[in-house]
Amino acid sequence: MASRVNKIKKTPATMEEAMDRFITWKKANGISEQTLLDYTTHIQLLYKRYPEARNSYDELENAVCEHLSQEGIKPATYNNRLVYLRTFFKWCCEHGVLEDNPLDGFKKRKDEGRPVTIDEEMLARLITLPNRETFAGLRDYALFLMFLDCGIRPKEAFGLMEDDFHPRAYEIRIDAAKAKTRVSRTLPLSPITVDAISELISIHPEEWKGKSPIFCTNEGKPLTRHTWGDRVEMYGKKLGIHIWPYALRHAFSVVFLRGGGNAFGLQRMLGHVDMTMTKRYVRLSDNDMKEQHNTASPLNRLVQQKKRVGKVR
Repeated sequence: MASRVNKIKKTPATMEEAMDRFITWKKANGISEQTLLDYTTHIQLLYKRYPEARNSYDELENAVCEHLSQEGIKPATYNNRLVYLRTFFKWCCEHGVLEDNPLDGFKKRKDEGRPVTIDEEMLARLITLPNRETFAGLRDYALFLMFLDCGIRPKEAFGLMEDDFHPRAYEIRIDAAKAKTRVSRTLPLSPITVDAISELISIHPEEWKGKSPIFCTNEGKPLTRHTWGDRVEMYGKKLGIHIWPYALRHAFSVVFLRGGGNAFGLQRMLGHVDMTMTKRYVRLSDNDMKEQHNTASPLNRLVQQKKRVGKVR
């Protein structure tokens, strides 16, 4: 008979050890590298700002309250800190590091989201800026088309390989390992996007085949969000506007709805697990609401309205 082995559960001795074990546990659960980095950044930031939080639960509780009540903190920043730290502290409670979670009972703040300020004329001009006679320019052009065609996340786009691209079906496949939510999905593409991606792949050197992502650097290395952010900023300066990589995802969402797209279809394309996040991306600006009101108000059909007159002086 095989001998019985008793499990010994060792409690982490320090918060640093607890964080290391927590990150290892999260990694084993298939969390993306970016999410792992976000956990590490938020946990380390708390203890860097409030080193006394290691001393006792009371000091930890005071530290997290100060950390979340800093003057001028935006709802999105507050919510990120709350979610990442609360999850870590919950793990600490389950593993005997803490008796209570200092963030239990805290609620998220309402976040109106970042408004989209790029009009369609600017988006059309943006697409024309890359120099398609160069590899980097053609890559940027194809990326702009894809972001504005299907709303893919930048990190997901940078991990795409040639096998993920299906030009005859006019679609691109994001497998679970590359998706932020770890759920695979297939995105439809327009002919112009398919042609641009096909042209980009056609000029890849033979030695890149099967090794380099579709959207890579001149040396065949993976494109990073920082490099892409610099490229987008450069194009924005040429247009005289502030633009960031995720703004293209925002813009896709709004223009998709303006064109009659279905909100639930948009949710699937964006890769959101429910409609909560989708609502943030599709929030319409005041101008959009005015335009829709002018077009769709029932009074347009029910009442013969008079033209507006100037102020009476």
